[in-house]
Amino acid sequence: MSTHQAVHVQSASAALKLVDVETTSPPRDHVRLAVSACGIWGTDRAFISGAFPDMAWPLTPGHEIAELGADVHNYVVGDRVAVGWFGGHCGKCIPCRKGDFIHCQNLQVPSWQYPGGYAESVTVPANALARIPDELSLAEAAPIGCAGVTTYHALRESRAVPGDRVAILGIGGLGHLGVQFARAMGFETIAIARGLDKSDDARALGAHRYIDSTAGDVSEALRGLGGVSVVLGTVGSASAMAETVGGLLPRGELIAIGVTAEPLPISPMQLIVPGLSVTGHASGTARDVEETMQFAVQSGVRARIQERPLDQAAEAYAAMEQGRARYRMVLTV
Repeated sequence: MSTHQAVHVQSASAALKLVDVETTSPPRDHVRLAVSACGIWGTDRAFISGAFPDMAWPLTPGHEIAELGADVHNYVVGDRVAVGWFGGHCGKCIPCRKGDFIHCQNLQVPSWQYPGGYAESVTVPANALARIPDELSLAEAAPIGCAGVTTYHALRESRAVPGDRVAILGIGGLGHLGVQFARAMGFETIAIARGLDKSDDARALGAHRYIDSTAGDVSEALRGLGGVSVVLGTVGSASAMAETVGGLLPRGELIAIGVTAEPLPISPMQLIVPGLSVTGHASGTARDVEETMQFAVQSGVRARIQERPLDQAAEAYAAMEQGRARYRMVLTV
């Protein structure tokens, strides 16, 4: 029996432990991949704590994966591919039949529906694969497969056009990429974070302006800059997102990508008079990942990463959980 190493979490909020697991043959329309890099994302916290429904234990986290592939469909052994939150679609449900694969009713998410990328090997549906451009290393590509596509695709699907002012709420694993993409897409980019610790980083990443959310009313600060067409909420705080709504221009959008179960404290009156909208955005498909990586190559956008070997997964996860990551921990195999 062949085996590989993978990180296991035995039960909700249990410790991360590296164990040997059986390496099985992939079923039909799946492929087994040799993991080279896997990003550690804030949503991993929700998986490890058991916050999602219908979870199975032990759990192997990780849904920012860059790998070397095996023969399947249009891929050959050695092809470099990425798998993110979008871990495969069924092709049979109504959303899939309409081409809305990201909202597949049977969506496969690594670490939820099958073991994730904190491992030497992972088996995934073939339709989850996104080709990695030669210009990106595997460690660079891993965060683009989830955090990158989530921020880039949210911005390009928004109502904002080049020249508009856009605010990125939060400068972390998602937000530091959001700032870069917003600048590269031609938006006047405003970064919002707590305190002044990330002010210099925000400007180095491309922000034209920086707002310290602890220094006063965030909406008032945004209005003082002329208001914004879009706020991209990357933080897992409903109250922080709600505090930006008063800074939106008429017909502006708050796009929520930071995961939290908290209700948004926003009244209908705040939305009705200026015609505002609040939208949730869930990552992107394998093709969206490919387009995001290509834009990153063209524009120079890169995740700021700190690499750690797989046997230091627990320490790397703790760095993310405690806010010490600058800005993405990536496990390498």
